[in-house]
Amino acid sequence: MFETRPDRSAEVVLAGRSNVGKSTLMRELTGHTFDTGQRPGVTQEPNHYDWTSEDFVLTDLPGFGYMKGVPDEVREQIKTDVVRYIEANADSILVGVLVVDGKSVIDIIDRHSGPDEIPHDVELFHFLRDVGIPPVVAVNKMDKVDDRDERLNELCDRLGLHPPWKQWQGTIAPITAKRGSIDPLTEAVRDHLHEAERDDLFQFF
Repeated sequence: MFETRPDRSAEVVLAGRSNVGKSTLMRELTGHTFDTGQRPGVTQEPNHYDWTSEDFVLTDLPGFGYMKGVPDEVREQIKTDVVRYIEANADSILVGVLVVDGKSVIDIIDRHSGPDEIPHDVELFHFLRDVGIPPVVAVNKMDKVDDRDERLNELCDRLGLHPPWKQWQGTIAPITAKRGSIDPLTEAVRDHLHEAERDDLFQFF
């Protein structure tokens, strides 16, 4: 399992498939450039970003799902490690940000839905809830989506949230990280931090 976590009692994690823009989002949130891979799956260890004087860490977990040139067993191991990391640190994680690609997420979920298969994104969303971490779905690359409301309603439906999406603004956050358009996400994260009585962490969002 990942062993690099700094000793901090409060954490927000970013999780999601490879190539959905997690590192770009991390850069927007921190103002710090991370090694964003041109090929999917380049991040195989978590990127932790913490502040010396603050008891807080923001963690970009490795991308899971299909990665070109990465063997299946490595891919499975990464997914297992991500799940274990979240489980092991669930008491410290105040919000779990699940980053998805707004343009392709419905197709990917539908392609992997079947009697014996639960799509990773759906599974992770419910897993976060099961371990008591409020999930926020950052629906990225929304600048490439034409039928915005319809797409977000479909996503709610796939996640088991009753549409319309607008009643889930603490959970569904349409963003375009590359353009710095992330307000719906920071607002949703702040809602959950406020509920956790951690308004002191608003400075990071």
